[in-house]
Amino acid sequence: MALIAKNLSKTYGDGVNALEVLHNINLELKAGEKLAIVGSSGSGKSTLLHLLGGLDVATDGEVILADQSLKNLSKNQLNILRNKHLGFIYQFHHLLAEFSALDNVAMPLRIGGMSSANARVFSEEMLAKVGLTHRIHHRPAALSGGERQRVAVARALVNKPSCVLADEPTGNLDAQTADIVFDLMLDVAKSQGTAFVIVTHDPLRAGKCDRVLRLDHGRLKEI
Repeated sequence: MALIAKNLSKTYGDGVNALEVLHNINLELKAGEKLAIVGSSGSGKSTLLHLLGGLDVATDGEVILADQSLKNLSKNQLNILRNKHLGFIYQFHHLLAEFSALDNVAMPLRIGGMSSANARVFSEEMLAKVGLTHRIHHRPAALSGGERQRVAVARALVNKPSCVLADEPTGNLDAQTADIVFDLMLDVAKSQGTAFVIVTHDPLRAGKCDRVLRLDHGRLKEI
């Protein structure tokens, strides 16, 4: 399994002000599997991704990544595990404005300790896979919205992670560009055997995944 969630719950506040956002979530993601999670706004989809990625702490339950529970890891151990085994893609690209496309993609590799020369080679290869060989030296401001999101896809996949967590990865793009980026993202992930958890409001794109789950009032249900 690429990622496992066991009895995962999240509550904000306590006492009469307690708000349970997620209730007893159980999830198993196979290696290379593409899973879509749909649900209405405010249903807890982004909160679930944050828990799966170790960006937030569950009230109950645990997340297991690469056969390791995130529950008792130190901050440094969690950062190392996350850098090696997880990629993240958001609705907005979150690229560093002062760096080129190449340097943005190379960032996870450099953080992981790879030499600058090797990071450059791997980043160039990944940018070629997303069709941006001719734009590797451009900064984000010089790229179109679709190009910036393709750089974000390349950055998430360059480490060949076990799993990528994507939160509305094409939600900020026009329909035609979104289709191109979404299909490209899945194609590159398939070539690497990378699993995906994709939060999306779009049933057509969700339907391109291997499995679709609905988050409803904090509970995850099969569709």
